[in-house]
Amino acid sequence: MVRVKDEQLFTLIKNFFLVYLPTQRKSSPNTVKTYRTVWNQFLDFAAKKKKVPLSKVTMKMLDYDMVNSYLDWLTTEQGAKPATRNNRLAAIRAFFDYASACRPEYMEQSSHLAAIRVQKNDPFGKVDYMTEEAVKALMEAPNISIRIEHRDQFLMIMLYDTGARIQELLDLRICDLRLSGTPTVTLHGKGNKIRIVPLMKETVIHIRNYLKIFHTGVMEESTDYLFYVERKGIRSKMCDDTVRIRLQKYVARAQEKCRDVPDNVHPHLWRHSRAMHLYQHGMDLTLVSQWLGHSQLATTLIYAHADTEHKRKAIEAAMGTSDAGTVGAEVYTVSDEEILKKLYGL
Repeated sequence: MVRVKDEQLFTLIKNFFLVYLPTQRKSSPNTVKTYRTVWNQFLDFAAKKKKVPLSKVTMKMLDYDMVNSYLDWLTTEQGAKPATRNNRLAAIRAFFDYASACRPEYMEQSSHLAAIRVQKNDPFGKVDYMTEEAVKALMEAPNISIRIEHRDQFLMIMLYDTGARIQELLDLRICDLRLSGTPTVTLHGKGNKIRIVPLMKETVIHIRNYLKIFHTGVMEESTDYLFYVERKGIRSKMCDDTVRIRLQKYVARAQEKCRDVPDNVHPHLWRHSRAMHLYQHGMDLTLVSQWLGHSQLATTLIYAHADTEHKRKAIEAAMGTSDAGTVGAEVYTVSDEEILKKLYGL
C-alpha cells in the first residue's frame, strides 16, 4: 500500500471529486470527469518537476509558481489553445477554493492563484480536420467480418455523418433513430438542447445492418443504448475512453493507404472534419451552425477562417514555403501512482 506524505491534500482531493462536485456543487458527470483529468495531469506534472513520486507531493508544492509552470508547459510543450489553458486553470482554482473553505490555512495560497490571468481566446484559432481521403481510409480500415470491428466502422460512420459530439453519440438510444420517411437522428446536446439531424441513405443501410447484429429483435421504441460494451453477459453504456482507444487502433492501417491520416485520431476530429467538408462543398455557414448545434454563428466562423488559411498555406507551399508541423501522442503507463490516484477519487 502506497503511503502519502500529505494525507490532508489527498483527502481533500478525494472529497472534492466524490462529494463536493457531484453532490454539493451539482456538477455534471462530464465536468467531474474533465476536472479529474486535469488534476491527474497537474499532479503528474508537479511530481515530475519536483522529482518525487506522486505520494510525496504536498499542498505546499502546488503553489503559484507550480501552477504557472504547468500552464506554460501546456501552451509551449502541448500546444494547448487559450480556451484549453483557461479551462485547466478553472479546474485548479475550483479545487483551491474548496480547499480554502475547508481549511483556512490555504486561503492565502488560493488567493495567489487569482492573480493568474486567463488568456484571451483567439476566435479563429487553428482547426484540426482530416481530408476526405483520410476519412475514407479510416472507414475502410476495420475488418467488418470481425464483430467488434464492424461496430467500430459503424461508430466512425455515425460520428462523421451526424457530426455529433462524442457524448451525444454515446447517449444515443435506439428510440432516437427514425429510419422511415426522412431518416433522422435526435441528438441530446449541451444544456439539454435537442437537435434533429438528417441521415444519409448509405448511413441508414449501415444502421439497419448494425441493428441486426448488435440489437437483434429489439423494437425501434427501445431505450437501449445504441453503442454498448458487454462484459460477462452484462451490457453497459460505452465510454468515450473506449472510443478513443478503438479509433486509434486503425490509424496505422489507414496510413498505409493514405498519408493524410493523422497520428492522433480523436472523436472530435470527426466533427471538425465533417463540418469543414460540408462548408467546402458549399453549405451555408448558418446551416452548418444549426447542424452542429452551435448557439452562436460566430463559433462556426472558425471553419471559414480555417478554409481560407488552408488555401493560403497551399499557395505558400506551391511557392516553396511551408510551416507544417506534427504533434506526437503521449504514452501512458500504469504504475502504483495510478492506484494511488484511484484511491483518492482521481
